[in-house]
Amino acid sequence: MDQETLQELLVEQIRDIFDAEKQLVKALPKMAKGAESEELANAIRNHLEETQNQVSRLEEVFQILGAPAKGKSCKGMKGLLEEANETLQEEDKGTLRDLAIIAGAQKVEHYEMSAYGTARTLAEHLGLNKAVKLLQQTEDEEKQADETLTTVASGLYESAGQEDEEEEEDTEGEGNEEMASVGSSRSGRNSASNSGGRKGRR
Repeated sequence: MDQETLQELLVEQIRDIFDAEKQLVKALPKMAKGAESEELANAIRNHLEETQNQVSRLEEVFQILGAPAKGKSCKGMKGLLEEANETLQEEDKGTLRDLAIIAGAQKVEHYEMSAYGTARTLAEHLGLNKAVKLLQQTEDEEKQADETLTTVASGLYESAGQEDEEEEEDTEGEGNEEMASVGSSRSGRNSASNSGGRKGRR
């Protein structure tokens, strides 16, 4: 395979990722603001800082490739972020919206893992070891971000489950109180009836 053609393909891939990361830098603050869970908001803010560093790494990769640091419109990321934005507009703030935000964010992470994995493999075939190291570092960060989101989601599911159990207990408690009240009322009526019957027999 022609090395020059392979490098051109790598440049195109890096341009696509570069634009994707810049789109993400603009979108993440809005996602963090829309989260009710402070743990989720912090996870998103931390990844924003990572994403800004990832943009800088891509600029280094452009230098290694001898290409200008210029992105091309990443339609894939644009579509994913549009979906995430719809969630923020349609769902009320709360656990359900937080889980929807995580779902959208994890789609983004998996998209990026795939993109960086492809770019890293191309760089390996071209023997661009420094570029490989930079791309691998970012790929590892994307995997870690995905794992963090999974952990946050697990906590939200557990919290929601506990809330459901408490609501059920409250409902059962109210039901028992109503039953006790009804039973007491019936007992009172029966006592009055029996008392009246005894008086009549005397």
